[in-house]
Amino acid sequence: MLEANEYNTYYANYINLSKGLELLDGLEDSFEKTLTLFESINEDKLSYRYADGKWTIKEIIQHLIDTERVFCYRALCFARKDKVELPGFNQDDYLESSEVSARSKGDLIGEYKAVRMATNTLFSSFTNQMLLQIGVASNSPLSVRAAGHIIIGHETHHCNIIKERYF
Repeated sequence: MLEANEYNTYYANYINLSKGLELLDGLEDSFEKTLTLFESINEDKLSYRYADGKWTIKEIIQHLIDTERVFCYRALCFARKDKVELPGFNQDDYLESSEVSARSKGDLIGEYKAVRMATNTLFSSFTNQMLLQIGVASNSPLSVRAAGHIIIGHETHHCNIIKERYF
């Protein structure tokens, strides 16, 4: 059970979406559900926005990939007891420079699979003690295990939005 001092309250919704899941099982379960969802989406639907100013499904997929990489880096740093405070990242700036609109569904799914495989391998390598390590990211405490649960919950959150607002 995660403690309140392991993450910023901003992430509470994501943590709640991963509650009851063991970290490694949750990463695998989330992967299977998300991959099934992504594979079910027609290529022409990937550029759909449900409202002006909202992301396309392609942009959501790219955002999930980028965010997972950022949180894995944070987890690695903290597991290795790096004391540097890590900066936040601006998700809109990342998307703007990603040129995701030119990418194919197969390319995005391939990258998603590769990133999750690396995530699973990374978190599998952490000992229980490493999972409890806490560092600072975005001016807030973050434990290694909280980073993993945020990955799960963040992905679940965005998949729920895709199901509710894009179909």
